[in-house]
Amino acid sequence: MQKNTARFGTLEYREEDVISITGGLIGFGYLTSFVLVQHKPESPFQWLQSLDDGDTAFLVADPCALVPGYAPAISDHEASELGLVENAPVFLLSTVSIPQSRPQDLTINLAAPIVVNATSKIGKQVVLEGDAY
Repeated sequence: MQKNTARFGTLEYREEDVISITGGLIGFGYLTSFVLVQHKPESPFQWLQSLDDGDTAFLVADPCALVPGYAPAISDHEASELGLVENAPVFLLSTVSIPQSRPQDLTINLAAPIVVNATSKIGKQVVLEGDAY
């Protein structure tokens, strides 16, 4: 399959690469189908490229790799929506913002991670309760 994108040109992907994000991302509820594209070899960053809009891609990273001890708790309801059962494979993504020419001012959204069932590739952006993150 192929998608024309602003950032990557013609992007080739397989159906099993598609991540379906229930309800889209905050502020982008109309975007629900994505693929991950590696930023650079050995970089902790990836691009969450929308398949609904080739002009839209979000810089993301695994928050657990960047923030030691990061362990968000999601509700049983949200886990059920994602089909997560005990010991189900899951991965997390967080959106990242890097101001132009100021990489030292990088921010990562720890308060609303994207939780993805690694088997079904169904994900959801979850707003965490409390103010720990």
